[in-house]
Amino acid sequence: MRLNIALVLLMLGTPLVATAERTERPQDYAVTVPLTLSGEGPWYRMQLPMAAQLAARHADFRDLRLFNGEGERLAYSLIPGAERFAESQQRADLRLFPLHGPAGRRDAVPTLRVQRGDDGSIIELAEPAATAELLRGWLLDASATDFSLQRLYLEWQAESEGFQRFSIEASDDLDHWRPVGEGQVARLSFNGERIDKSEVELPTIRARYLRLLWLAPEQAANLSAASVSGTRSTAEPAALIWSAALQGQADEQGVIWTMPMALPLERVRIDIEQANSLAPVVLQGRRDSKAPWVPLANSVLYRLPGDGHELVQDQIELPSWPVSQLRLQVDSRGVGLGSSEPRMHLAMRATELLFLVRGSPPYQLALGREDAQAGSLPVTTLVPGFDAQRLVGMGQAVIAGQIAQAEVAPASTTAEPRFDWKRAGLWAVLLVGVGVLVLMALSVLRASRGRS
Repeated sequence: MRLNIALVLLMLGTPLVATAERTERPQDYAVTVPLTLSGEGPWYRMQLPMAAQLAARHADFRDLRLFNGEGERLAYSLIPGAERFAESQQRADLRLFPLHGPAGRRDAVPTLRVQRGDDGSIIELAEPAATAELLRGWLLDASATDFSLQRLYLEWQAESEGFQRFSIEASDDLDHWRPVGEGQVARLSFNGERIDKSEVELPTIRARYLRLLWLAPEQAANLSAASVSGTRSTAEPAALIWSAALQGQADEQGVIWTMPMALPLERVRIDIEQANSLAPVVLQGRRDSKAPWVPLANSVLYRLPGDGHELVQDQIELPSWPVSQLRLQVDSRGVGLGSSEPRMHLAMRATELLFLVRGSPPYQLALGREDAQAGSLPVTTLVPGFDAQRLVGMGQAVIAGQIAQAEVAPASTTAEPRFDWKRAGLWAVLLVGVGVLVLMALSVLRASRGRS
């Protein structure tokens, strides 16, 4: 009986020890900065600056956390190098071609002979010689559009007022047509009032051609013009985030810059302080201080006069390989970059941070913990039904103040690991408890043998 009770206590106590070990507080992190929120929540987004990247202990931000005013952790997601989506409203005029067919045959689709240009636009549309005179519909050439079609505008005339109902089909090759739905325009007047409906909603489609076939009345209205409107969506790469100027250290082979960790840099900028400077340079990099140097780029940096203004080339593009050290070698045949040691700015693609607000402010961003485990959720878990367009409507978060710039120095490979007294104490409690249970179990076993 005692053994069963002891086992139950052990099972209940072990989760408590594990829970205590996972508890995190803002004080456990080297850097904490307050956040300012604006816009509509409860989800907020922010672009993490380069200062945050340099303050973190891990390049993948596994040591990033968010806390509310009560010290509770907030759920978040990270989207590295997230593309930015932009939308713009577009409108385009369409070319019109009448379609004729036999009277009394609503199911008969007009046949066509079409000649198209190299870009797919219609040059000529000829009707068969034996067609009837009844106007059955219209073919609209939308091959010049490069956006999704959402609304159709018609300028039309008919023999009498009333409703004009027609089917809408779409095609990309004039041979295969897919139904889009039905449209209706109307023109009504009574007692000095007038209703004129000439717009038709489309179900957001991409198509080179539209075909309108009249359902009621049988004869189509005369169209004098047609146009479509829609939305053009463009995806742009994530913005580059830049660091503050970093001072390098000169040696006999060049100037070396050391980052706290290996980062996938895409561009660097060198401060050229002196006018009339020109320097062919070679930029090398390596993942850590023990790896060999690898050439990253050859370039010519300059600050020269030209055509009434100054010409400056101070940036070098990189292949996005993770590097923790950069070395700049200046060709002595140039005039150099000045008397002082050059300073460098680092750039990489921004990481988007999304988080769910709960509790009261102030909200804090925490960074800098060596033994932290990844805490980011998949974005589809954090935001059910997520798609990239939802980013546009989310609230914004910004860092209030500045993140202290990390001291850019190589990590020591000989430093002794810090002893975690908190974790050691928890394990000691667990081991003592196990020992007590073992002693109790042995006591019970001896007592049972004595009775037998």
